[in-house]
Amino acid sequence: MFKYFPTNYVWNLSVDLSIEMGARIGEIEEMCAPLQDAAKHPDAEGTRAFRETWSRMADKLAALADEDEARGRLISAGDKLKRAANYYLTCERLQAHGAPGRVELYQRFLQAFAKGVRLAGDNCEPVEIPYEGTVLTGLYTRAEGLRPGERAPLLVQVNGLDSTKEMKYLVGLPAWLAKRGVSSLVIDQPGTGDALRLRGLTARFDSEHWASRVFDWLETRADVDPKRIGLEGVSLGGYYCPRAVAFEPRFACGVVWGANHDWRDVQKRRLEKEGNLPVPHYWAHVCWVWGAKDIDDFMRIAGNVHLDGVLDRIRVPFLVTHGQKDSQIPLKWAERTYEQLVNSPKRELKVFDERTGGVQHSSFDNSANAGAYIADWVAEVLGGHTTAGRG
Repeated sequence: MFKYFPTNYVWNLSVDLSIEMGARIGEIEEMCAPLQDAAKHPDAEGTRAFRETWSRMADKLAALADEDEARGRLISAGDKLKRAANYYLTCERLQAHGAPGRVELYQRFLQAFAKGVRLAGDNCEPVEIPYEGTVLTGLYTRAEGLRPGERAPLLVQVNGLDSTKEMKYLVGLPAWLAKRGVSSLVIDQPGTGDALRLRGLTARFDSEHWASRVFDWLETRADVDPKRIGLEGVSLGGYYCPRAVAFEPRFACGVVWGANHDWRDVQKRRLEKEGNLPVPHYWAHVCWVWGAKDIDDFMRIAGNVHLDGVLDRIRVPFLVTHGQKDSQIPLKWAERTYEQLVNSPKRELKVFDERTGGVQHSSFDNSANAGAYIADWVAEVLGGHTTAGRG
């Protein structure tokens, strides 16, 4: 794990995630060098300083992108805007719920990202999925090399506690899958991204409720094979995904990138100050995500967030991955998930170690090899390919 700030795990996590989303090391240095003292301050004071330097860099890149666009250099403009979006989001995620200007900062991120992928010509289509009188937003990446009228396999990808669909897109799994003949739909499910920030949709333990609506929508697309749709979840998605696959049998496979078998136990340990917290203002954040009125109410809700007694319902292939040195979720929970997948016809536990890289939580320290392993497994299970071209 790259530790720019020796004593601040949350900031190091944010910096590492930004690097995985395509940050440039020179820009990282320019943004982080003034923050060494601020990294030691309390959450509110420190995160204000973090926001100032990171949003300033994002603003600079957005201005440089305007200059490129004025000269017709649209690919260059798009690439700069995607990095700007990365930096806007990185500092937005560290702000407390209700912090002044947070919503505006998130809107700047959305605008930079949307324009960036459009100008750069990315294989990325924004979509809206009807849900509960509003919509869930997603990013659709089409498998490469499809023939006219051909239906492709697809992997739905869902967030963890505090990630967004744009983060998952920028890390690269949709692109890695597209090269292997598999399409992707990355969504902001309830409790994450714009579902939470802009639509007030809070998380729910019965993830099949929204996952089934997403599947219904995918069945209407002429370019998706409804018999070859899988589901992947990262971090807390390591709970959402197995739960949804267990209760929605139309999914053809499941993958967790960082297992999360018993999140209720993790919360108990965090109350006892065991383990690292993934975000600042942690308890206020989880109450916001889950729609809880206070910590007691949240702990009551969290009591439902576990997979015991659920996984024997899964009768499709399932891949469980975990970092060997995950400092948020102990490896034992990945082993527990694997052990309980007793009716999966093809179950696998892959632990990323020092040799492979990606040893930290959901491989945020080095996602390339871990992501490639997942993409290869999905391609093999859903009928894509693992060699160049059409295999």
